[in-house]
Amino acid sequence: MFDEYKSFKYDSAYYYLEEAKSTAIILKDQQLLSKTKIKEGFVLLSSGLFKEAIDTLSSIDINKLDKKNQFDYYSIKARAFYDLADYNKDQRYQINYVQKGNLYLQRALALITPNTNEYWATESLKRMKQQDWKGAEFAFSYWINNFTLPPDYYGIATSSLGYIYSERGFTEKAIEYLALAAIADVKNATKETVALRNLANELFKIGYLEKANEYINLAMDDATFYDARHRKIEISSILPIIEKAQLNKVRDKNDKLEKIVVLLTILACIIILFLIIIFKQLKEKNAAKKVMAKSYSQLQEMNVSLSEANTIKEEYITYFIKATSDLINKIDHIQKSTIQKIISKKTDEVMASLKKYDVRMEREQLFHQFDEIFLKLFPTFVSDFNQLFPADHKTTIKKGELLNTELRIFALYRLGIQDGTQIADFMELSVSTIYTYKARIKSKSDYKESFEEKIMAIKTI
Repeated sequence: MFDEYKSFKYDSAYYYLEEAKSTAIILKDQQLLSKTKIKEGFVLLSSGLFKEAIDTLSSIDINKLDKKNQFDYYSIKARAFYDLADYNKDQRYQINYVQKGNLYLQRALALITPNTNEYWATESLKRMKQQDWKGAEFAFSYWINNFTLPPDYYGIATSSLGYIYSERGFTEKAIEYLALAAIADVKNATKETVALRNLANELFKIGYLEKANEYINLAMDDATFYDARHRKIEISSILPIIEKAQLNKVRDKNDKLEKIVVLLTILACIIILFLIIIFKQLKEKNAAKKVMAKSYSQLQEMNVSLSEANTIKEEYITYFIKATSDLINKIDHIQKSTIQKIISKKTDEVMASLKKYDVRMEREQLFHQFDEIFLKLFPTFVSDFNQLFPADHKTTIKKGELLNTELRIFALYRLGIQDGTQIADFMELSVSTIYTYKARIKSKSDYKESFEEKIMAIKTI
């Protein structure tokens, strides 16, 4: 539980550390107690309690620690003096703290296995604290590129690289790595961090005041949440500077906006005057345009209707010329045959010949030809017609049919044959039957009020 809280919240981390310390005392396990004190040193250090951290670490008998705990002891003690040097910033004492940190870090390096995450974390830090910027850049880059770093180590490595690039004057690279470090801290729920603060500082240098102000306030929120005293003091030293710069920038913008508003007001008055004049002219032109647009729209509709009518006319004229020609040839054949048989007094053959002609079949053939031509002109008529009805009232066509009686009535309607008598004559039905069909079908539709308009809106090919 301590490991989960150690970089997230000081109070919670220390609570679980005290619980662990009590358990170690009860167990009388000196190794566990020492290990707990090492972790206590870390969390005290993270909270800015440098003296308490160093005192706690100094109370540990280093000779009784195993190799792993000795490494942790020296690493944390080195960090304690480094952080103390960063916080103190007094040349009379700072150099001494850094030298002590280097000494403890060198001891830690001697205890760790080479080519491990712990080794490169320690080696990279040593080079950075010795201000060997190129060597530190190589070490951190090599570590990142050749090892799988846990989230906390990745945050440390990228944050350190960002600091190194900042010291060397490579601002863009510094911002890139500090941003990666800040993202890693968010993913790892690390609140005791410097990445976001340093990122805000770099953005401030290049004039990104809004983002800098946002990030420095987030860094202060994190430091306050963790209760990292030294971090709050460090952030407080640059927070007012960034906020003041942001306020000055906003003030400058407001001054410019005031001047722009005055200028725009004058321009607006001039524009309004011109607009009144133009509006009067446009009003007259718009009226003319509306008339022209309406006429154009009507013309377009007429062109579509004419094009459709021409297509229908061509198809059905061709059809009726052929049908009429076939009918005349058939009548001519019947006439000649009948005359010859009457002359020959073959009355029985005449009767038999006439009975061969089935009027009902002829009418069905006529309907079939009509259906073929109509569906050629309106291939989607059946599906479009069914779209006008709910699912349980859609028209079903029997096998072998193209259109049924109901569809044929409205097919004629779509062609413009809307007189009930004409439809009745063609269909060989009574006028009342036609009206009954139409009324019944319309009553089932979802569009009772505009059913005829929907039929007429069905498109040709």
